Amino acid sequence: MAELTDVEARAVDAVDEAWVVDRLTRMVAVPSVGGTAAESEVQHQLAGWLDELGCDVDVWQIDLAGAATAADAPGQEVERTEAWGVVGTVPAAENGRPALVLSGHTDVVPPGDPSLWDGDPFVPRVVDGDLHGRGACDMKGGVVAALAALAAVRRAGVRLVRPVALHGVVGEEDGGLGAWATLRRGHLGDLCVIPEPTAGAVVTANAGALTFRLEIEGHAAHAAMRDRGVSAVELFAVVHTGLQELEAERQRDADPRFGEARFPYGISIGRVRAGDWASSVPDRLVAEGRYGVRLGEPVETARTVFEERVAAICAGHSWLADHPVRVTWTGGAFASGQLPPGHPLLPAVRTAVADAGGGTAPERALAAGSDLRQYAAAGVPTLHYGPGDLNLAHGPLEKVPVAEVVTAARAFVLLTVRACAVR
Repeated sequence: MAELTDVEARAVDAVDEAWVVDRLTRMVAVPSVGGTAAESEVQHQLAGWLDELGCDVDVWQIDLAGAATAADAPGQEVERTEAWGVVGTVPAAENGRPALVLSGHTDVVPPGDPSLWDGDPFVPRVVDGDLHGRGACDMKGGVVAALAALAAVRRAGVRLVRPVALHGVVGEEDGGLGAWATLRRGHLGDLCVIPEPTAGAVVTANAGALTFRLEIEGHAAHAAMRDRGVSAVELFAVVHTGLQELEAERQRDADPRFGEARFPYGISIGRVRAGDWASSVPDRLVAEGRYGVRLGEPVETARTVFEERVAAICAGHSWLADHPVRVTWTGGAFASGQLPPGHPLLPAVRTAVADAGGGTAPERALAAGSDLRQYAAAGVPTLHYGPGDLNLAHGPLEKVPVAEVVTAARAFVLLTVRACAVR
């Protein structure tokens, strides 16, 4: 750790590992899968903790009807009957816009097949220094790191000139409802760090992602005379091959910050449904998937490129030319986003990480959608830095090293002290 000022050292030393483990264990134990009642439960849990820390807490019910009709809403992939926004702001000598925002999502994806886990996905456990459980890495570890930083600043008796705020958001996994609602409510800041898992790197850009549906029409026939029919499954194979060619083209000249990522702008089919009888030629297939948006590429441009390629595939096939594939856009719409080149937030975060004992943090780009693009679009310079490795997210091996959560908390302490001008 580099030499710190007395105030910085006092605040860094106030990060309490036992407190971190307690809060992270309790948060992971809430099964806050998107669209469930627990998604709201975890937000109220976070709001209570922010209140305990003396924050000015804003808790509000998100207008789901408005989100369903607003032109700029990011879309949703799950049904919700309610959703809540939470913002906690640490009081400072000066009122007004926070100098720094730490924003993290509390919703998680479903755990999948429970037999693939070593234990119950929502019974968190610490093994060899790693806390296991759904959401530990993505991204409750980061949320708790941000919370622990606010707790340390308070515990150390640090007085801030300008406020720092923590935004707890939901719906990130299926579009970004929570961040959209938070920004729409007027909660902004001069700078924002999203503590998504970055494996020790600082992420300054993310690709976008769109969800699509393909509907393919064939012609039914008895399986014993399959040549009398047209299989929608076989038609899908033609379309899929064409989309793989498009995918390969879109990876060319990718931003070097993506490093060794093979598919920063990938096209992936996640779900396929076809046929209604094993002995019939299937006459309809529906496929749903994810389509990557290039950095700086408008969402509408990306959609047009995809639609035109599907149309070209159909035009070159005897059956599909007369029965073209129907393309619709469903669920979340993640635009790309990035920190402006040369912005001082990058060196500020890298310095804070190094001074907190986290070593040299390389600059990277993320091949996945995130809330970064919403803050950036709102004029708030934003990047990612947080504990854990995204490669473990959404799977049965999900975990986060406790030591990384503590290091991230210390880095956020230093960033808060330095950005908010301590007296």
